[in-house]
Amino acid sequence: MSMIGLLGLLVAFAGCAISILCLGVAHLLHKRRSFERAETLAWGGRVATVLGAVALTVCCAVLVWCFFTGDNTIQYVLDNRSTSTAPEAWLYKLAGLWAGRQGSLLFWAWLIAVFNTVLVFATRKNARPLDNGALCISQLVLTAFVAVLLFSEDNMPFIVTDPRYFADGQLNAAASVRSMNALLEHWAMAIHPPTLFIGYAGLTIPFAYAVAALIVNDDSPLWVNRSTGYLMFSWLLLGIGIGLGAVWAYVVLGWGGYWGWDPVENASLLPWLVGVALIHSFTVYRQRGAFKRWSVFCACLTFCFVVLGTFITRSGLVQSVHAFEGDPVSLVMFGALIVLSLLAGVVGLLVRRKSFGAVDAADDDIESMVSKEAAYYVNNLIMVVFAVLLAYMTVSSALPSWLPFGGQSLLAGTYNAIARPLGIAYLAVLAICPLLGWRRTDKQAFLRAARVPALCALVLFIVLMVYFATYLLPSYDAMIAMGGATAEGLLEQGAPVYYNGITVVGFAVASLLIFNALFMAVRSLKRATGATLRRRLSLFGGSVAHGAMGIILVGLIGSSMYVTEITGYLPYDEETGGTTESFTIQDFELVYKDNAIDELGNGNVRYSLTFDVYRDGQFVGEVNPAVQLVATTQQQKLEASVIGFPLEDLFVVYRGVNDEGDFSMDVRVNPLISLVWVGFGLLMVGCLIPLFAKRATKREDADPADALVRALAADEQPEAAPQRSGVVEAVVAEEVALVEDAEGDAAAGADGGDAAAGATDAKAGE
Repeated sequence: MSMIGLLGLLVAFAGCAISILCLGVAHLLHKRRSFERAETLAWGGRVATVLGAVALTVCCAVLVWCFFTGDNTIQYVLDNRSTSTAPEAWLYKLAGLWAGRQGSLLFWAWLIAVFNTVLVFATRKNARPLDNGALCISQLVLTAFVAVLLFSEDNMPFIVTDPRYFADGQLNAAASVRSMNALLEHWAMAIHPPTLFIGYAGLTIPFAYAVAALIVNDDSPLWVNRSTGYLMFSWLLLGIGIGLGAVWAYVVLGWGGYWGWDPVENASLLPWLVGVALIHSFTVYRQRGAFKRWSVFCACLTFCFVVLGTFITRSGLVQSVHAFEGDPVSLVMFGALIVLSLLAGVVGLLVRRKSFGAVDAADDDIESMVSKEAAYYVNNLIMVVFAVLLAYMTVSSALPSWLPFGGQSLLAGTYNAIARPLGIAYLAVLAICPLLGWRRTDKQAFLRAARVPALCALVLFIVLMVYFATYLLPSYDAMIAMGGATAEGLLEQGAPVYYNGITVVGFAVASLLIFNALFMAVRSLKRATGATLRRRLSLFGGSVAHGAMGIILVGLIGSSMYVTEITGYLPYDEETGGTTESFTIQDFELVYKDNAIDELGNGNVRYSLTFDVYRDGQFVGEVNPAVQLVATTQQQKLEASVIGFPLEDLFVVYRGVNDEGDFSMDVRVNPLISLVWVGFGLLMVGCLIPLFAKRATKREDADPADALVRALAADEQPEAAPQRSGVVEAVVAEEVALVEDAEGDAAAGADGGDAAAGATDAKAGE
């Protein structure tokens, strides 16, 4: 089987080389106006692309087959096989494909090949030099991945298993200790890596189109339109992967949190953050013909951070519990990709600086700081600055000591001190942006649009402040009064006045963001039917996503800043075989009920405790925290037990026993954490809606303005425009705005009436 896999890699590498050669020569021939020969060579490059994807599919299939059949003749399969006997063991066997460094790299390369194949078929009927150029760039990236797999022994997934692990054709005792990390045997962790890798692989396409647009000198919105679907889908999957990782960290690692600012966690967040800036830049590119340089730069920077994530996990320069051992080939290859991807954007923009300016020079100028242009600019600036700063802090431990934070592994408190105020400032911009107008914002229109959402936000803010004063603040004061390491950690993040002041400002911003998004969502669907409804779905989805960010902000404040935690021991009583004492935290009381020792198979043992939980004397449920001992590796796997309430979680961890047999307990109350999960779900839904809306509108004419003009010219007057004379331009402009402006505008927010007419007239006049 290893030979089949090796041949697959060789065929894939050959396919990549042939496709790059054919597509590159086709571009040169096209420039020389030898169109027929260029088309023939481009066709050959596309066939080679599909061939390479098929070869990588065979490579992945070989590993999956070995995992499911128990064929351990490949070393990677032996090292990452699952010995679980749980009902979902099949999922863990499949997850073996991406559980280790070699398999995950192969899986990533296969996903890039799949996206390239999709690009081939999506543009097969109308392939332009821009499309062939993007395919060539993406194939270059794929070649780097396949080369790392093929020419680095540390990354080769098809090395034959060492004979010392076999005795009479069967695995011996030495082989029994080689298997998948037990912490990875969880449904969320089994799904988390592939969703991240899909996001990473898909973000190659916008980068490829950006570089191709520079090469062919095409500054039209075509490259943006071609790559927007890939961007939204990949960014969505990347977000889902980050969320699943948070779920896994919360229930498996046993520390009570879901984000610890680990270098590998940060690596997944970096491209997601710049992806936000890229999405908004694409909106302005399509809407105004501006932010062209921003779009190209953010596309390249997003891909740069994707590769940086691989560099962090595989170079060995940054230490993390999630990282693989470093190897020199990965260090050089991925380091070179980072530099080249940045240079491609920077040098390309310098060379094409005349082409990639705005159609109207004024479109790139900010006439007023109270305008959409200014809001989009600040949005991009915050996202890019935060991502660059986060990247620097993540790799700071590998930097020279004379640089700021050089040689230091930064704690979570340092990240929080920067992320909290910056994140709140960003969401404040997000809350106000839909109410602003292009170039300048009319004061009266803004006030009319903001009046009702602001009043509703004030009501929510008052409710949140009551909760803060009666619950969150007393919890904070109680933790400070307890002293110890937890209190010191809280005080290190700022004086109480500043710490709690951030909360007050955050609640105010979240309230405004939630209700402004809610009202914009309602307005986006108001009086909309048929095709208009489908077009307005993009506005609706964006509003849902913005509102979800406000909900997440409230949840983050409560669940990360006001956690109550108590650790301690419950003394073991030999007579009862348990403990006679209860564990109290806030208004919860945990009363010992039972303990158990369960054999899980393969020598694995699970030690569990059972507690009845009472709140203010009322029984509210049962918790069963446990510790699993993995026999092959002698690894401990904590199984937290959680009781969820609408406004908080009771989080219980059993960490084993001390020398006297006492039970070690770690119990937390995490307020508002349910809002994190709810907000995350809504964010994903909000991002899905525009994708479905775009698919639906593909059945309509590609250019709605042209379609409307044709209908009017044929006396097929739409119901919305019974008069052709004097109103055609305004109607056309409004239709274009509905399709392209994913953020809405101030006119749409002002009663949807007079201000809307004024805005569309202004746009038609431009």
